[in-house]
Amino acid sequence: MRTHFDRRAIFAAMLTLLLSVAPFYAAKADPRDYEFRLVESAMKKGDGAVIAALLIDKRSGKPVPDAVIVVTRLDMAPDGMETMISQIEPLPSLESGTYRFKANLSMEGGWRLSLGAKVQGETGLVESKLILKAVPEPVKAHHKIRFYRNPMGLPDTSPVPKKDSMGMDYIPVFEGDEDESGIVKISPGKVQRTGVRSVPATLQKITKTIRAPGIVALDERRISVISARVDAFVEQVASVTAGESVTKNQPLVTLFSTEIAAAAAQFITELATDSRGVTTGGAKKRLENLGVPSEEIAGIERSRKVPPNMVWRAPQGGIVLERNVIVGMKMASGTTLFRIADATRIWVLADVTEQGLASLRMGAEATIQLRHRPDLTFSGKVSLIYPQVNLETRAARVRIELANPDLVLLPNMFVDVEITAGDDMERIAVPESAVIDSGARKTVLLDRGEGRFEPREVKTGQRGNGFVAILDGVAEGEKVVTAANFLIDAESNLKSALQSLTMAQETSNQDKASMEKQP
Repeated sequence: MRTHFDRRAIFAAMLTLLLSVAPFYAAKADPRDYEFRLVESAMKKGDGAVIAALLIDKRSGKPVPDAVIVVTRLDMAPDGMETMISQIEPLPSLESGTYRFKANLSMEGGWRLSLGAKVQGETGLVESKLILKAVPEPVKAHHKIRFYRNPMGLPDTSPVPKKDSMGMDYIPVFEGDEDESGIVKISPGKVQRTGVRSVPATLQKITKTIRAPGIVALDERRISVISARVDAFVEQVASVTAGESVTKNQPLVTLFSTEIAAAAAQFITELATDSRGVTTGGAKKRLENLGVPSEEIAGIERSRKVPPNMVWRAPQGGIVLERNVIVGMKMASGTTLFRIADATRIWVLADVTEQGLASLRMGAEATIQLRHRPDLTFSGKVSLIYPQVNLETRAARVRIELANPDLVLLPNMFVDVEITAGDDMERIAVPESAVIDSGARKTVLLDRGEGRFEPREVKTGQRGNGFVAILDGVAEGEKVVTAANFLIDAESNLKSALQSLTMAQETSNQDKASMEKQP
């Protein structure tokens, strides 16, 4: 009796243990318990097709929401073209457990959609391979079929339905459809293999950087000269030499001139004879014409005495470029005593080639870099484009004005110049790689989609920063081919040659038939 009780107690304990761990084992489902199912297995061929797939838990038959899609691939493996891949992108889900993707079904036929997902709470990866079919658009009921064209874009048409060597149906072309006589057609597989890339034409400003050598020069408007207008003797000279700085009104040279002394005496006489003390004669004007400083004339008028000498002062602050006076020497009329330059604002003269002149504008920003100090840069603006081109270098001189407060830039110093040039007006622009220049004409290839490309002759403008302005031939937003366009252009030339050969053959056949009908 006791043994029987012990067995029942042990059985009950084991049953309780199994029931407690049963949910744990039930939660660890196999990834094969889930599968993706297509909502629709057939859809219209073309770009923008929406593929919807349900993720189902096969044990309960219910959709599985919030799974993370980690693997996506769309190819034409069912039709033996596994390398024919189409890009797909996820779309927001509209229903719980439904996962939507946007794709470009560029060709009719079978497509394989490979999906991989991580389900919450599961460790494995749910994988499914779904087969769908891209079907042609419905036949237009009210338009007559003109002919059938090759589905791979080859220059081959047929008046009746037919299949190509791969078993693909020729595509009908209806009345009213776009005239594609000038369209180059290439199979989507070939487009993908050759790496064809297209970008839309955009409206933008074309700018570029012009690099040129330059030389530092003094601003001609900031150079002044002290000279004697009469023969004079130098009595004193300030202790300044060439290369030193002077301030405005600083005394520089003291001169004695008999002609100036005579004019001063006449000026005093006129002042004494005038009852009001104001001269109306020409003595004061004569002193001004002789170059006597205004402060010296004012001193004569106050003191009513002829000064023994006259002091000439600096008309502006700056650097002494020349000193041509020595104490005791006689200066002839017109001799330059001092030459002074204000170098706080300076010029940089750059030589720009003829190709860069077309995009250069007054006021353009420029950056100056010293060759011996690459860490120092200065900013200025183009103030003048000289109206001539050097016959030997085929370059025009451009003047850039900039501040030089620390006097780091010295006259005749060599520098490197970068000028930001371009048109202020926005123009339609495409990458430079999109333009095929044969010398006689410039062409771009417009991407019409589905392996269709249209050659278009264009008129180009300025170039800069990898772009070229299109003055005529392309509208904003039209897609142009930027990569593998030479291959497409070669295909276009081949097509033109085949069409010319076909036309020549037809003409020959017509001439032959006409000759046979003649008696």
